[in-house]
Amino acid sequence: MQQRILGRTGISVSKFALGTLHLGAWGNSDHDEAIRLIHTALDGGINLIDTADQYSGGEAEEIIGKALRGRRDDVVLATKGHFPVRMGDHAPNRRGNSRRWLTRAVEDSLRRLDTDRIDLYQVHRPDPATDIDETLSVLSDLVRAGKIMAIGTSDFPAEQMVEAQWVADRRNHIPFRTEQPPYSLFVRGIEADVLPTARKYGLGVLTWSPLNSGWLTGRIRRGEKIELDAFRRVVSHKFDLELPGNRRKLDAVEELLALAQDAGTPLTHLALAFAANHPAVTSVILGPRTIDQLTDQFAAAEVHLDGEILDRIDKIVPPGVTLNPSDIDYRRPALAAEERRRTLSS
Repeated sequence: MQQRILGRTGISVSKFALGTLHLGAWGNSDHDEAIRLIHTALDGGINLIDTADQYSGGEAEEIIGKALRGRRDDVVLATKGHFPVRMGDHAPNRRGNSRRWLTRAVEDSLRRLDTDRIDLYQVHRPDPATDIDETLSVLSDLVRAGKIMAIGTSDFPAEQMVEAQWVADRRNHIPFRTEQPPYSLFVRGIEADVLPTARKYGLGVLTWSPLNSGWLTGRIRRGEKIELDAFRRVVSHKFDLELPGNRRKLDAVEELLALAQDAGTPLTHLALAFAANHPAVTSVILGPRTIDQLTDQFAAAEVHLDGEILDRIDKIVPPGVTLNPSDIDYRRPALAAEERRRTLSS
């Protein structure tokens, strides 16, 4: 597995990372099987494991903690905080990017992961209620205390990435070193702003959902019923065929399947290779539910996409385009219905 340097951290990470969204109640609740999946990833050359305190209500972190006993020093361990750990928890102070919450969230993640440090701690989403100076301040303190080795963001718009770099420089905080956005053949919006910004500031980029929640496996096609498991029901808008963007995906899947056949590779491998091909991308986070899925995805590490294939991809989904706007998980607060300016005040 090819290794790449994660931004300016000096940390070497594998081209593909193991995502753990589906470990525990949200996917595979068999802990022994989940541990075997993690060990298969490590034995296959993956050294970066990405999780979040929210995944399966903290259960994913607990599984990882058990899996890494005796192997912790071989792994770059990344987790995230921001959301309530338990879905449905509406307590206002058990969420966000405040000093109060992130201090607690980091301690809880350390306990569940059964480790003394987190190699990369990421703010899972922006928090308009908290000054970025406050967030960087507490994370800097946790870095200096040795509990975190490096910090990053997830789903931050380009302008907030820039603001965070400026604030860190002016306030003598530890700067964010990474960004984790969604990126796939169907979600290319970050090519216009986030990826160029990451390159400008030397940020490592860890991309998630390279198969667009299963759309790029070739199993979702016109006329086929879309099976909604527990997690897909939470994000059912991504599969609603009443949405024009999802109908466009059905057309694009057929074109990409033909292209993959011409390239001599399965669509899944084509999609993973595409996500890893961008020069700003450091590592692509895989999200397998089973060991068979993981071992199949390993083969994508050897797929090379030449200029002709990339040009044909661009004709199907142009650069910088996200086919279904509903795939963008972070909505800028200014565009929320209650914030949009509809009429002049009287």
